[in-house]
Amino acid sequence: MRWAVFDSPIGALSVAADEAGVCRVHFGRTDGVAGAAPADPVLDVALAELRAYFAGELSRFTVPLSVRRGSEFERAVWRRMTRIPYGQTETYGAVAAALGDRQAARAVGVACNRNPIPVIVPCHRIVGAGGKLVGFGGGLPRKRHLLELEAAVALRQAWS
Repeated sequence: MRWAVFDSPIGALSVAADEAGVCRVHFGRTDGVAGAAPADPVLDVALAELRAYFAGELSRFTVPLSVRRGSEFERAVWRRMTRIPYGQTETYGAVAAALGDRQAARAVGVACNRNPIPVIVPCHRIVGAGGKLVGFGGGLPRKRHLLELEAAVALRQAWS
């Protein structure tokens, strides 16, 4: 794995890539990674897209991803996350129902917590019943920031 660090408005994000694509995003600096890695095509795209996302200029990531872990259910949840439109949210229960098991809301939460590529695979778009802001591996202030960023950009796009 190759790593680079992106200093974002929600703090440092350590981004890892393997031969197939981005395989990990970690909140904070990963030990031994000081900053940007030497030129790496996948990491270059990932960092450029993260820069554009936080500037409100990108609403859909296109960088290739490499997901090699997770149960079949977790992978289904992660795929579902990528289908939640930018600037919108779904509840854990709605995601569970969309995957065919209305009783699996807690399991959806566990899958969100195990998401290896947060921000790019937008687990922050999944909220509690009634839109309540709950659960996020990066902490609720980061989740709030991401949702507020997307809501403001989506509003600006809708009104322009």
